[in-house]
Amino acid sequence: MTIGLFEEVRQWGRDKGIVFKGNETRQMLKTVEEVGELAAALSRSDMAGAADAYGDIIVTLIVGADCLGIDAEDCLKEVVSIITKRKGKLLGGVFIKEGE
Repeated sequence: MTIGLFEEVRQWGRDKGIVFKGNETRQMLKTVEEVGELAAALSRSDMAGAADAYGDIIVTLIVGADCLGIDAEDCLKEVVSIITKRKGKLLGGVFIKEGE
């Protein structure tokens, strides 16, 4: 049986000593840094850089959640079960929930 990607990322973070209670703030700051790199890549139409930044953002979110003992995969599953039922409209390329 193969290990899932979420667990592979969590294990990597543990192996590197990144996952520990109290490091969630540092991981959030790392996420913000990676979002900045994504913005820079998009401003240059650098799709390879954007893809790399998206991957880094996902990793920092998974590791940051694990620092708090939160399973990011469970969070994602829960949110997907909610958003797939949402009603709303697309406005300027952004989905706006009904009632906002």
